Amino acid sequence: MAEVSVIIPTYNRAQKVARAIASVLYQTFTDYEIIVVDDGSSDSTSEALSLFRPHIVPIIQDKNRGVSAARNMGIQASSAPLIAFLDSDDYWLPEKLAVQTAFFKAEPDAVACQTQERWIRKGRPVNPGKKHLKRNGLIFEPSLKLCLVSPSAAMVKRALFDEVGLFDEALPVCEDYDLWLRISCRHPIHLLKRALVIKEGGSPDQLSSSISGMDRFRIQSMVKLLQSGRLTREQARAVLAEMTVKCEIYGKGCIKRGKTDEGEHYLQLPAGLRSLCS
Repeated sequence: MAEVSVIIPTYNRAQKVARAIASVLYQTFTDYEIIVVDDGSSDSTSEALSLFRPHIVPIIQDKNRGVSAARNMGIQASSAPLIAFLDSDDYWLPEKLAVQTAFFKAEPDAVACQTQERWIRKGRPVNPGKKHLKRNGLIFEPSLKLCLVSPSAAMVKRALFDEVGLFDEALPVCEDYDLWLRISCRHPIHLLKRALVIKEGGSPDQLSSSISGMDRFRIQSMVKLLQSGRLTREQARAVLAEMTVKCEIYGKGCIKRGKTDEGEHYLQLPAGLRSLCS
């Protein structure tokens, strides 16, 4: 059994997924398995994966079911006690797995960590804005505004999914936001200061570029969290406060675009959940 299962979901990114796989094969740490989930690609992804067939566990889906379903299939097929995710448009620097596995050996009580990353937007290096800066430790409340954990930078203990559940396949986007709130409300997320991930953005094939109104999915996630009974009173109040802000912005936006019923629903939503915070 390998020590780390590397899970790479991909959809119509033949060239980029080859680069991602190669970045794993160049790791200085070598006790891993690579599980690539082809989520119903219609391009030359299958041909690209065939070049790596001795080194990967390919999972081919007949139709596109979304990144959450792809990651969940990879988790369910994995066997290692540690899981690392790598999005197919990102890639790792050679010491990424070595640094994170060494961290878990040094901190046996830790369940999740992530590294820093370098951002590339439309082929050019950029610095992340202040709101995107990663935090260390108990990051639940700062993460309510937007996700502060990058899947490609994270490594977690596999047993964590038995505790908090898998990715929510009903969310087309913000599935990572949803998962990391479920984790960070219970556990610290440790930040390793080295930038060991190259994270690309700004491409038209990214879901965040094609789906508008992403806050409605963050609101959906917060509603689930409030109803789950997992939160302390202080956490629930923090969730309600941030959800109220997002509902007001999104609801007023709906009304401005003529979607009055939807807008009114979101404007009234927080009031119906206040009893869960007392």
